[in-house]
Amino acid sequence: MGRKKQQNLFVFFALAPAVICFFAFMILPTVRIFLMSLFEVNKYDAAQTKFVGLNNFITLFTGKIDGTIIPEIPLKIATSLKNTLFLVVIVGIITLFIAILMASILVRENLKFKNLFRIIFYIPNILSIVVIAGIFQAIYEKEFGLLNAVIGFFGMKPVDWLGTGSNTIVLYSLAGAMVWQAVGYYMVMYMASLSTIPEHLYEASALEGAGKIYEFFHITLPLLWGTIRTTLTFFVVSTINLSFVLVTVMAGSRSDNEASVILFEMAKQQSVQGYAMAIGVITFMFSFGVSVVMNAITKRETYEF
Repeated sequence: MGRKKQQNLFVFFALAPAVICFFAFMILPTVRIFLMSLFEVNKYDAAQTKFVGLNNFITLFTGKIDGTIIPEIPLKIATSLKNTLFLVVIVGIITLFIAILMASILVRENLKFKNLFRIIFYIPNILSIVVIAGIFQAIYEKEFGLLNAVIGFFGMKPVDWLGTGSNTIVLYSLAGAMVWQAVGYYMVMYMASLSTIPEHLYEASALEGAGKIYEFFHITLPLLWGTIRTTLTFFVVSTINLSFVLVTVMAGSRSDNEASVILFEMAKQQSVQGYAMAIGVITFMFSFGVSVVMNAITKRETYEF
């Protein structure tokens, strides 16, 4: 057997497990969701499952069920999509900015206990998202929560951070938990990229009299841009998934109105699987669309060194 054929064979066997797992656990379930969204599924009796075409999607967008229009259905879907988009955009901007800033400081600045800070900032990422939700539920609790205890010390009235009546407060409360959980993960990724930037670029910049802020926006940020664009896609998918757990645990029954997200709406329809899969298709298209838009907005010339 020739050397070239041996190399090809090695590459094939090295990649085959990953390709098989990707096809079995990603491609096939995705295709199945699209197919199930076209059926009215009876989970207790498969024989009663019937093809309904786009009826599930018509119900989603118009609220029409058996000739009767229920306006609450499209309204809830629209609200959940709006809340999900809010979390993706707001949490994304805050998280990535803090992560880049922290990574730049820990890599570029001569600080004591650098490794300790790295460990502390990364700890939230190794905690279960359910544990994080429980921690922040205790922090935001109206009567005995830590946050209200702090603001009460300064003579301010307690705030119902997870209560009804204010969509903005509930979503920002959820956003705070999501930022705290994600910052350390993206900080580590940016630190790895920052460590590859040649030191002589900063030395030359310092000789020219440039300050730290100028270096950050004209050296660090441009050379980090490729990594930023990659992490944006990761962030969209992870935010949509994590928002479901946080909303379920922290907001509870309030998830039906102020804090509803798209995956929560899908989970509520477990007894109507075809309709739930239609929401799953919408979620897939939504995440794909947001990722494409973000990548188009952030597209720019790549700098090399």
